[in-house]
Amino acid sequence: MDTTDKKLLALLQQDTKKTTKELAGKLNLSVTAVYERIKKLEREGIIHKYVALLNRNKVDKGFVVFCHIKLIQHSKEFLTNFERQVIKLDEVLECFHVSGDYDYILKLFVKDMEEYREFMVTKLTTLNHIGSTHSTFMIGEVKNTTAFTL
Repeated sequence: MDTTDKKLLALLQQDTKKTTKELAGKLNLSVTAVYERIKKLEREGIIHKYVALLNRNKVDKGFVVFCHIKLIQHSKEFLTNFERQVIKLDEVLECFHVSGDYDYILKLFVKDMEEYREFMVTKLTTLNHIGSTHSTFMIGEVKNTTAFTL
């Protein structure tokens, strides 16, 4: 990956709807050269998918919860079973297996506290092997980006 690829990736991370012609103008390259570079980055898995980022407030998912989970045991069977179950929960957009006092941190997006309570009572507490949970609610967002600096 050379400097031009990095510049191209920075531009794509800002806005993937830019045309190849617009990108070519910013990079002082031909449209064909930009197209070929993008295809190469896709083939190499550096660009692995394109998505639309939604405004969570406009889709009634403005209440953000970080739920810390401690399992009752750390056996491979318990970890695998928990992960298989949590993947199926639509409210959970991110799940991380972490070190420290807890085993997992879930990032959930729901409409409000009432919807989170319903999620806890009807879904999360029905998962196997959970020993304890600790919930933290987002007060304000300081930084949220999907772009890597290369």
